[in-house]
Amino acid sequence: MFKTRLLSGILLLAVAFLTIFQGGYVLFFTLLGVSLIGMQELYKAMKVGKHAFTILEMGGYLCGVIYYAAMLMDFQRYGMMAVIVSLVLLMFIYVFAYPKFEAGEIMAAFFGVIYVAVMLSFIFLTRNLEGGVYHVWLIFICSWGCDTCAYCVGMLIGKHKMAPVLSPKKSVEGAVGGVAGAALLGAVYAWAIKGALAEYALICAVGALISMVGDLAASAIKRNQGIKDYGKLIPGHGGILDRFDSVIFTAPVIYFLARFVLGV
Repeated sequence: MFKTRLLSGILLLAVAFLTIFQGGYVLFFTLLGVSLIGMQELYKAMKVGKHAFTILEMGGYLCGVIYYAAMLMDFQRYGMMAVIVSLVLLMFIYVFAYPKFEAGEIMAAFFGVIYVAVMLSFIFLTRNLEGGVYHVWLIFICSWGCDTCAYCVGMLIGKHKMAPVLSPKKSVEGAVGGVAGAALLGAVYAWAIKGALAEYALICAVGALISMVGDLAASAIKRNQGIKDYGKLIPGHGGILDRFDSVIFTAPVIYFLARFVLGV
């Protein structure tokens, strides 16, 4: 299992590096595909459409595509409009298909658009910032770096449970180590690219804190729905949402921190 997980992780990093470094339409369509797969995993977990492919599920995917198209044209001008159009479209399905779908299914469908498609789109938006080819990697440094550092510190000295009911293996010591480790990685990365050392360290520390919320939020949804993993797409890791649960939260945080802290 460890070998499978390691090989999958290396392949995933290679794909991420190539698509993000390339940017443009390559990154755009990769993220769109990843978002649609992630939405499918979430819809299955939250039983949108009662396990059968329905017009509601199809409407959710259409909303994801509409949002991405709006983002590509002009996020500042059309992004919020696309979100509102998505809500109206899903409510249209709810009303005119009534009573086929319950209100909870409509809410879950809209949640999937925001939680997966909109949040992940900030990887693309960060990449498109001035200097984004460097800033975008902070998303992965603070999320995956925090996860790795927290695991190592937690295994070594972790004693106090951070969320004993939700995630018994996570410790307070591990969380502190994860944030400190992410900050250190951010500083090293800044040194390597001759960037703003203190600013990168601060951004990664804040991002690491948020990444833990994203990780625990994904775990909470899985526990509520009685599942272990969202999918089996990535051997040894699970589904898209199992691997990107923390990235989903850190992507928009890094985007706004890069704009406000770095002034880009």
